[in-house]
Amino acid sequence: MASTSSSGLTFKLHPLVIVNISDHYTRVKSQSQSPAAVEGGGDGETSTPHLPSPPRVFGCVIGVQRGRTVEIFNSFELLYDPITHSLDRPFLEKKQELYKKVFPNFYILGWYSTGSDAQESDMVIHKALMDINESPVYVLLNPSVNPAQKDLPVTIYESELHVIDGTPQLIFGQASYTIETVEAERISVDHVAHLKPSDGGSAATQLAAHLTGIHSAIKMLNSRIRVLHHYLLAMQKGDIPCENSLLRQVSSLLRRLPAIESQKFQDDFLMEYNDTLLISYLAMFTNCSSTMNELVDKFNIAYDRHSRRGGRTAFI
Repeated sequence: MASTSSSGLTFKLHPLVIVNISDHYTRVKSQSQSPAAVEGGGDGETSTPHLPSPPRVFGCVIGVQRGRTVEIFNSFELLYDPITHSLDRPFLEKKQELYKKVFPNFYILGWYSTGSDAQESDMVIHKALMDINESPVYVLLNPSVNPAQKDLPVTIYESELHVIDGTPQLIFGQASYTIETVEAERISVDHVAHLKPSDGGSAATQLAAHLTGIHSAIKMLNSRIRVLHHYLLAMQKGDIPCENSLLRQVSSLLRRLPAIESQKFQDDFLMEYNDTLLISYLAMFTNCSSTMNELVDKFNIAYDRHSRRGGRTAFI
């Protein structure tokens, strides 16, 4: 393994990839742990069950490459055989075909896995994917999160050909990356990560803080406009002397207002307004579906209890 990569590529990683890998690892970890406890001896004591370490998860990362910039948008899972250290190629080709129909501009850029560091067996998988991408990217997520660490536990590796002891060998080189987000990902991540303020008050999110700042700015602007309006009314009534310099500044300010009355501004404003209404409707539908689901679950529980109490049990 090399310390740093020398390719000079710029990597942009989207939060959706990190969420997918974390969800994949969490599901595999939950399924691998046995809920039953190991019974102890005859004295009635029980011992803590020995939970096996969760297996590593594997998948492919997809995205686009524009020149020297590689942007990783999404990922999907893969079937891996830990004995032969090989991937299920028919499953990979089927997933690639399905994703190509939904995202025609996305290509397989590499693969991902979990662990604290790259292993020797990872190079076998890395070479197996070179027929799809001649220079695949390896995204490694460390599930052992250190609470004191502020950096993301994600590492991106590239494969480089180095001559070691006179023999050319492929080794992993760590590459730097930046987090790139779109509006939908920012909203999703904001709802997932609820950040509490340090003063111990009620929970607040970054989105709420951003909207609060915008509301304060609009409120302050409204108060300044009201002061100016009352001042002009008093000047018109003759309560205060007329100042031509101030009137010229107000006239210059008012000439800027027709600029926001263009057709492009109206179209953009209506588009943003419709998108906001659509998100509100979707949130309302989600809440209604959740409430209906809870109602159905309660009805099923009540119906099952009623059926168990009925029949012959009522006459016994």
